[in-house]
Amino acid sequence: MNQTFTVTGMTCGHCEKAVTRAIQEADPQAQVTIDRSANKVDVESTQPRETLARAIAEEGYAVAA
Repeated sequence: MNQTFTVTGMTCGHCEKAVTRAIQEADPQAQVTIDRSANKVDVESTQPRETLARAIAEEGYAVAA
């Protein structure tokens, strides 16, 4: 299922990699697309939204509800 998160605090490519890695640790099969300028993270995953949001937040980024 496709889910979109609003994630603030991503300022560079390293941030994008950190968010991608965090999501893929929660779901190794996840497909992640990031639009840093729009603060959007699109994730194709079977994991619950809360699990993915927690993974992003644990990496140090703010996730809007």
